[in-house]
Amino acid sequence: MTDPRFNDPLTRRQLLRRAAVGGTALSLPALLAACGGGGGIEGAGNTGTGAAGTTVKQVLADEMTVSNWPYYIDQNDDATRFPTLEQFTKETGVKVNYLEDINANEEFFGEIQAPLSRGQSIDRDIIVPTAWLAARLLRLGYLQKLDKSAIPNMVNLEDTLKSPSWDPNRDYSLPWQSYITGIGYDPKKVGGELTSVEQLLDPALKGKITMLDSVEDTVGLFLLEMGVDPSGKIDPAAYDEVMAKVQKAVDDGQIRKFTGNDYTGPLAKGDVWASIAWSGDIIILQPDNPNLKFSIPDAGGMTSVDTMVIPTGGDVYTASTFMNFFYDPEIAAKVTAYVNYITPIKGTKEAITKIDPAFAKDPLIFPTPEVLENLYEFNPEAIEDVDNQEKWQAVIGV
Repeated sequence: MTDPRFNDPLTRRQLLRRAAVGGTALSLPALLAACGGGGGIEGAGNTGTGAAGTTVKQVLADEMTVSNWPYYIDQNDDATRFPTLEQFTKETGVKVNYLEDINANEEFFGEIQAPLSRGQSIDRDIIVPTAWLAARLLRLGYLQKLDKSAIPNMVNLEDTLKSPSWDPNRDYSLPWQSYITGIGYDPKKVGGELTSVEQLLDPALKGKITMLDSVEDTVGLFLLEMGVDPSGKIDPAAYDEVMAKVQKAVDDGQIRKFTGNDYTGPLAKGDVWASIAWSGDIIILQPDNPNLKFSIPDAGGMTSVDTMVIPTGGDVYTASTFMNFFYDPEIAAKVTAYVNYITPIKGTKEAITKIDPAFAKDPLIFPTPEVLENLYEFNPEAIEDVDNQEKWQAVIGV
């Protein structure tokens, strides 16, 4: 029986059909030019002071482009419209070209690195990489400061997310959503409950599992299984042990594929029985495949934050105005009710009860202290370690 909370099942099915095409077919049509556009409505001709004294011309562009992950904003029944984006356009006059073209962090970085390294625009005003990649982009000088004067709703940011080590004053970034990495699976196909990533290596599941191609997700879960805290300094011997374990699974044909967000279609259709997965995806897929479950391994789950940043060439004021709009708890509640991820915005839980009180009780959307205590964020220095990167890329065949 379909869970009544999921009020747009047709949308989910259409998204799954797109996911099932393969590769990065989840993307909307190729890049749309966006950053230009004179005019604007609010604050035309004014200037404001952004982060750290940066002067920004406060004129809204006619259009803007946002690159984000699939399933990461509210959509209508036939997946052709984005209600909150339409509301943003109605209130500001800014048309949003919204691209669902981030499938995996490293893959996306490979697409944007060359122009950014030359100081060129990538025709996006906002991109939403995971925090560790946002930190890399900042270190490389590819990001612009926010115009904080245009983001009064920034006060709604959850206290625990206000000062990451790589951007302690949030001069360059604002969280979009947080997520949990665990195991998505069909108990009927795998023969019961999965509470450990080691169970994915059962020969009975040969060729029927996928793992994420991101080191922080897959390697993080296996390190936790070994009793190693991936948020701290990681012993090279422990890292190499995980490499050997996963490499053996590759050689044995245990792992069908390493994926980005594109694991969702095969998992929903039953072609894949279990995946290292992201929490919100599984919740969204359940109306189409009610058998699917999501578990945080007993040894712990991984977590991180997907983060809005403004790349070189992006319109700072328009992008900052966009961020402010989505930091209104009432707007955040509409997004959260659809995407089923962890909101970074205070007041969302209260606002979402007006949509459906059941959302506020879901521990994967609003985690309890017990859930939070069992989640870990991968040490970003270990992700950026060149030796670690080369070893992992060799295992996943990059």
